[in-house]
Amino acid sequence: MLRAVPALPPITAEEGLRTTPNGTTVPSLNTVYIFDQLIDHTNPSLGTFKQRYWMDWEYYKPGGPIIFMTPGEANAQNYTGYLTNSTINGLIAQQQNGATVLIEHRFFGLSNPYPNLSSQSLAFLTIQQAIDDLVYFAQQANLPMPGGDNVKPNTTPWILIGGSYSAGALTAWTMVNRPGIFYAGYSSSGVVEAITNYWAYFKPIQEYMPQNCSADVQRVIAYLDGLYAANDTQKLQELKSAFGLGGLSHIDDFAAALQYNLLDWQELTPFIGPGAMFFQFCDALEVKDGQIAGPGGWGLENAIQSWGGFWNSTYYQHVCGDVDAETCLGTYNTSQSYWTSTAINNTARSWLWIVCNQVGFYLGGPPVGQPAIASRILTPEYSERQCVNMFPQKFSSPPQPAAAQVDEEYEGWGVEVDRLFFANGQRDPWREVTVSSDFIYKASTDTQPIYVGNGFHSSDLIVESGVVDASIAKVQSAALGYMKTWLASWTPS
Repeated sequence: MLRAVPALPPITAEEGLRTTPNGTTVPSLNTVYIFDQLIDHTNPSLGTFKQRYWMDWEYYKPGGPIIFMTPGEANAQNYTGYLTNSTINGLIAQQQNGATVLIEHRFFGLSNPYPNLSSQSLAFLTIQQAIDDLVYFAQQANLPMPGGDNVKPNTTPWILIGGSYSAGALTAWTMVNRPGIFYAGYSSSGVVEAITNYWAYFKPIQEYMPQNCSADVQRVIAYLDGLYAANDTQKLQELKSAFGLGGLSHIDDFAAALQYNLLDWQELTPFIGPGAMFFQFCDALEVKDGQIAGPGGWGLENAIQSWGGFWNSTYYQHVCGDVDAETCLGTYNTSQSYWTSTAINNTARSWLWIVCNQVGFYLGGPPVGQPAIASRILTPEYSERQCVNMFPQKFSSPPQPAAAQVDEEYEGWGVEVDRLFFANGQRDPWREVTVSSDFIYKASTDTQPIYVGNGFHSSDLIVESGVVDASIAKVQSAALGYMKTWLASWTPS
């Protein structure tokens, strides 16, 4: 089943009393506010829905900016920490005497125009509707702080900020599509270039993971792909069984399961310890009898035995618990609730709708000639078939997402916007669809700076990342400097 939602790491704010510079008590950061958002920005007659948001004005002084973010493909109540100065959002607010606002993306969490996630309801989940949500909120919301009814974009500078798809790509796309609303933007790991076949997700992982681990993973993947090409069903079954996955009926589901260990890379941060699941996986492959393998790894036989052993001893329980392999990892039984449930607050379903219809980002093996840590058995068609599984009312056959149209409408890698700061990480698996991709050259300028640290996915949003990594601290410092300079030139319209 599809994984690797390009989501931000959740941070929940701690409870506690806080006061503004003039001594006024500020409500809890976990206080939920409601905004009446248009269901359809092209047809306001359809009415509104209740969109949740959170905010903080601890550092606010009249004239300060509004720092505005959506965590995107997630329930936003787990992201209230982004209102605080433990993140770049709060640092900008503290430096510039601003207020921070966090809004829940439509069709994620509890901000739903309709009480289900059916294909009929999700027809209103598009990039353009999400962009228009941000604009409409900025122009119409009366914020629940002193003077909050007079901080619209014509009287107050609004800064759109965030990472990944959420406000990372949406920041750039919104400033392209609706210029003049948001005075400045900060896009962290912004996945601005929609690509259907995103095999390059695994490229930064292969480059930066322990090379002995990479070498042995490549051996197992080459062995799997060779058996598949030779149609050696007996040895394929033996290989599945070595991982405790003999019950999986389809070899493409097995190949996708092996990706799971690599997808754990996206959970890494600069301050995470060696106990992270990804490093447990590599240690299982490369530590034998107390000895660590050299850069070339231990070889195919040991790799199959040790990787399979890790699945049997640790990883299957971590991923599937007590559920059988076909139910947990299979993608052919469409009667399962994973495919049929239309209940709200289902991140996987809402994100898959965006994936299937617009952005693609299907993960699979690389072209021949590239190092392969993910199997070439997996093509976009494997993922597109799952779109039919999930949304049979919408798709009668595997769909091609409108990635090219997205790139044309919102400029993709070609984005050129004044006062838009891009921050990216070398070790981010989503790097190759950001403006720091190896597949393009995009110059950094004073009006559209591009900074790259040694971080993972949206690491620069988190202050702690800069504490442990000087390259990320440099990115954060540069961003604060640009925001200070740009805001000094702002004038009401």
